[in-house]
Amino acid sequence: MDSTSTRVCRLSVNGDRRECAVTPSTTLLEALRYGLGLTGSKQGCDKGDCGACTVVIGGEPVLSCITLALACENRPILTIEGLADRGTPHPLQDALDVTGGAQCGFCTPGILMSAWALIQTNPRPTRAEIALALSGNLCRCTGYTKIFEAVELAAARMRGES
Repeated sequence: MDSTSTRVCRLSVNGDRRECAVTPSTTLLEALRYGLGLTGSKQGCDKGDCGACTVVIGGEPVLSCITLALACENRPILTIEGLADRGTPHPLQDALDVTGGAQCGFCTPGILMSAWALIQTNPRPTRAEIALALSGNLCRCTGYTKIFEAVELAAARMRGES
């Protein structure tokens, strides 16, 4: 198959089997946004520097702008569109709202996905662990403090603490 030939890419996104046409060089971000219409993951730098495109694949945060779509076939992909539960915001989404951690919103989907992956493996993250987990997500509007507070609040709520 040459680099311009298209084929069907079968992806498991947010629990649904989806298909779209891709070339061998189509990134996962392009497949999600332009092939499947899932525009929550943002197209920022296109080189893996900003984190706006972060999705979770098999429990791990992944930069979708530098990941090939075909490499993700038959792997569970979670995007920001799959974070809420039947229209109810995820505790992370709610906590960002409560703390004022979301400003313009461009970086927010990627931050939420990185934070979600952290809390899944570490329900009691320290501030240093949160900072490390979000170190690949750039935000130009906040000083990160409110974002860190939101992750701490969401983690506490998810543990059943108020």
